[in-house]
Amino acid sequence: MIFQFFRRTREDPSIASLYGTIVAQARAKGLYQRFRVPDTVNGRLEMLLLHVVLLLQRLNQEPDGAPNGATLGQAVFDLFCQDMDDNLREMGVGDLAVPKEMQRIGEAFYGRQAAYLGALASSDPQALVEVLKRNVLEGREGAQALAGYVRAAACALAAKDSNELRLGNLGFPDPADLDADLDKAVNNEAVASKDNA
Repeated sequence: MIFQFFRRTREDPSIASLYGTIVAQARAKGLYQRFRVPDTVNGRLEMLLLHVVLLLQRLNQEPDGAPNGATLGQAVFDLFCQDMDDNLREMGVGDLAVPKEMQRIGEAFYGRQAAYLGALASSDPQALVEVLKRNVLEGREGAQALAGYVRAAACALAAKDSNELRLGNLGFPDPADLDADLDKAVNNEAVASKDNA
């Protein structure tokens, strides 16, 4: 089973702080208002998955000799799993169905992780746009600007040292207050979509 390694996370305030920052960012209104992410259970899950992937990637890039980023990343991932399990139960999913739903969430996480990291590493800037359009926006406009936000978030994480990360100071950009270039990308995408119609 995909979550066979799942275990309760140690009580560590830095882990709770990190995960709380991710959850708060995934709920930022600008993601839904400005970038047209669907304000639904699935849309919010997609934003949570995206931000967890970005943080885990950053933690895994900690240099040798630094506090163990991979261990911290595993603890954050464990807390994400516990949160998903708790939410399913609060939504009324029965005990017998929870493992199947957790497997579905796990498969979604690993699929998104491979897609996002592959797209971010690609020399083709359109790769991330296409991944976001397919997974998050379900084919709707706004992926160009959302891709700009994702790249800005990845850069913000890269600029933080391990001590700041452990304190939950992730430096995510405010999606409602990014520069005008993202608004320009949204407008260009809308125009291109009309031209292709």
